[in-house]
Amino acid sequence: MAFVGSEGAAGLGRDFSQDALRSWRWLPAAGEEQRVAAEDVLLMVSELVTNACLHAPGGPRELRLRWDGLRLRVEVTDASPVVPALRPAGPGRPGGHGLRVVERLAGAWGSTPEDGGKQVWLEVPSPLGVRGHEPF
Repeated sequence: MAFVGSEGAAGLGRDFSQDALRSWRWLPAAGEEQRVAAEDVLLMVSELVTNACLHAPGGPRELRLRWDGLRLRVEVTDASPVVPALRPAGPGRPGGHGLRVVERLAGAWGSTPEDGGKQVWLEVPSPLGVRGHEPF
């Protein structure tokens, strides 16, 4: 999904991701584990897209989701080459918690250079395994 500016980007990214999760049969969830996994993915997509809106000139460029039947990879690209970093946590500090959420919920996450900017990615294991569900 390509973005045009930052306005409404987090909601558009969530909607796009929710549609992808439906097509891959993560939604509607068949059980609690699957529901939690899908909700976590939507939250993390919001966090990555919002970070690009706040910290990259022009906001996010693109959102990509890839599922191979065993794991889901989410990628958000933007024009800033600055590598994201965890900020010091504190209960009285507003903001700055998005990457901590991603760090806690994702199986892995990171950043790689891409087209003069960067790609921030995360991976989560599929709650479906490979029980007959083909990736999109």
